[in-house]
Amino acid sequence: MRLYSGFDLHSNNCYLGVLDETGKRVAKKKLDNEPQPILRALDPYRQDLTGIVVESTYNWYWLVDLLMDEGYKVPLATPSAIQTYRGITHVDDTHDAFWLAEMLRLHILPEGSVYPKETRPIRDLLRKRGYLVRLRTSLIIRLQNIVARTCGVRLKANEIKRFRDDCIRPFLADNEDLALAGIVSKESIDFLTRQIRQIERVVEDRVDLAGVYHYVLTIPGVGKILALTIMLETGSIERFAKVGNYASYCRKVSSRWTSNGKTKGRGNDKNGNKYLAWAFSEAAELARRFDPQARADYQRKRQKTQTQVAHGALAHKRVRAAYYVIRDQVPFVPEKRFT
Repeated sequence: MRLYSGFDLHSNNCYLGVLDETGKRVAKKKLDNEPQPILRALDPYRQDLTGIVVESTYNWYWLVDLLMDEGYKVPLATPSAIQTYRGITHVDDTHDAFWLAEMLRLHILPEGSVYPKETRPIRDLLRKRGYLVRLRTSLIIRLQNIVARTCGVRLKANEIKRFRDDCIRPFLADNEDLALAGIVSKESIDFLTRQIRQIERVVEDRVDLAGVYHYVLTIPGVGKILALTIMLETGSIERFAKVGNYASYCRKVSSRWTSNGKTKGRGNDKNGNKYLAWAFSEAAELARRFDPQARADYQRKRQKTQTQVAHGALAHKRVRAAYYVIRDQVPFVPEKRFT
């Protein structure tokens, strides 16, 4: 008899539900988030389990890795695409666990991709770099504001980030309190800069910089960090059946719902990968500034519509180019930028 299982995963516990092929509930149990109790609870059904569904929550890594290492088939459910029966009076964790198993039994489970365990840490390390860059930027802006309010001078970010030249102290030397604020900010910025560079060195050392990486670098607007981000966040390009699926995953397609030319609502703008959305937005802006063809494309679009729409269109072209460059492992061809 075939069995289907689902885990409703929380921060410190999980609910297990097991169904048979007729939809009858065979077992249910609340478990602590510890490997041995979970494996013991599954062991009686091991031979008959078709799959164990785990929701793609913030903490799914450890559970999926544990089950896959034990030889279980583990479909990863996409929470935003899961719909429960409407009109249900009562819903709880047990119901959620059985609903995951039921969708697997009915072959209607919206599955996500399980990112390879071996590459996941280096991808998350690069994400940490992005967080540190945003934190450093906020400190730089605050320091710029202090100097501007006090002295009427607008310092450039690159001047503040220089290690050897302390451009802050002379401006704030007349006020002891502001001088301390400036020194603390500058030291924090320098510390973050060192950590960011350390992460970059480690990522470059761990990632294979041959092949696909060099092809992605040929896309106008894509530099070293953006190329690494696109590579690591994309993963296997084969998981995207068409270029449109990849563009949707990168959040570079319209989420409007229309009928007869009228807007009927919007989809979920946050569906997809926010890191790829950022990477391609950055690539579009850099291409607009430094690549003549991209700038011409942008200007043509800008004459017909809003700035934000023109920027989005340029980013969408970067996404499409990246899809074909990664899939076919070929350099970017400017003549095909409209495909």
